[in-house]
Amino acid sequence: MKITRKRHKPHVFVDSLSDIMFFLLLFFLIVSTVANPNVVKILLPKSGATEVLSKKQVTLTVTKDKKYFIDKHEYSFDELESAVQEVTANVTEPTIMLRLDKDLVIQDLIDVMSIGAKLKIKMVLATDKKG
Repeated sequence: MKITRKRHKPHVFVDSLSDIMFFLLLFFLIVSTVANPNVVKILLPKSGATEVLSKKQVTLTVTKDKKYFIDKHEYSFDELESAVQEVTANVTEPTIMLRLDKDLVIQDLIDVMSIGAKLKIKMVLATDKKG
């Protein structure tokens, strides 16, 4: 008498796996666009040569209607100098990234940069790439 055993091969159903992967990809794409650290939306001026800063810096944003933001907190122009001094107090080499709306005049840029010159803080102007 011959006894044969039928071996069952395990099956993995991967039909729904592609749907799950698609939804995970979609979820992470949506979350990554929402997680923008700069909440204040402005149009930056265009520049051909750009430099990427690698160290952590403070962001100072000036909107079209001359509202001043340090990171996400709004300040008046009179409070700006003391706020910049307070934010950069414990930093060894403070760097402030200036994000000014492209429709502002040069005098607005000079007013903000004079605060940095008075406090001896390096300020870098943020721009968009041309094109």
